[in-house]
Amino acid sequence: MSESLPVEEFTRVESIFVRHRNVLALRAQLTPIYTDYYLHLMQHELKNPSELDGMLKDLLAGLMLHCVARPWAETIAWTANLRAPRVNFFATGSSLEETITGRLFTEDVREPDRNLFYSQTLTRPGAEPRTSTLQVDGNDPLFWVEQYYLQSEQRPARAFRLPDETFVLVAAQPDYDEEWFDALDEKAVASIEDEQETKLLETRKFRFGCGCNLEKILPILGTWRERPEELFAEQDKIVVQCPRCAARYLVTRDML
Repeated sequence: MSESLPVEEFTRVESIFVRHRNVLALRAQLTPIYTDYYLHLMQHELKNPSELDGMLKDLLAGLMLHCVARPWAETIAWTANLRAPRVNFFATGSSLEETITGRLFTEDVREPDRNLFYSQTLTRPGAEPRTSTLQVDGNDPLFWVEQYYLQSEQRPARAFRLPDETFVLVAAQPDYDEEWFDALDEKAVASIEDEQETKLLETRKFRFGCGCNLEKILPILGTWRERPEELFAEQDKIVVQCPRCAARYLVTRDML
C-alpha cells in the first residue's frame, strides 16, 4: 500500500449496509481522483475530447465503487470497445494498491459490430484472470456498470451521479427490497443515511496512479532489440505510451 502520500490526496470510498432493505451502498466523492487525473494529463501533455473525457471519468468512478464491493485482494480491469464513437476505454483498479487508473484509445481501434464490455478479475499474482464479456447499450458508463452487474454479477445494481462529483453504487444483496430498490432516485440516494437504518462496514481509499516508469516500460520493447530499425526508422528517439495510463516516455536507441 502507499504510505508516503497524505490521506487528503486519496478518495475515500464508504461501504454502507442498508438494513431492512438488504442492499450495499458504495459512496465516494471523486474530486481528489479527478484532480490527479488532470494533473497526469498535463504532465504528459495529453488532452482527451470533452465527451470522451467525461465518459472515462464516469468509468473510473464506477470501477472504483465496484472494487470496494469486491474482496480486497482482487485487481480488476474493465475495457469498453465502442462502435460509435470508435474508441476503447480502459480502467483498472486495486484495493490493495489503493490505486485506480485508465485511459482512452482513439487510434487504430477495431470497429466491433456492437458495443462490447470486457472485465478481467485477478485474485492473486500469476493466476489466470477471471474474464467475462458482454454487450452493452448506450454511451453511459454508469449504465454499463448496471448491465455488468445483471449479467456477470448475477444481481441488480443502480449507479447514481450526485452533485459535487459524488457517485453512489447501490448493489442488491439476497432478499433485498425490490420495490424500494427500483424506486430509488438521486434524492433518495443522497439522503439514504437520514431516511434508512444503515451501518458503515468499511472504508477504503484510492488515488489516481499507475505506478509506471521508464524502467517498467523498456522491457515491453524487448522484442524490438534485435531490429531497432523497424522501431525507430530514421529517428534517434521515439515516444512510447504506457498501455494503462497513456503516460508518455521518451526512448532512445541507446536505452533500447
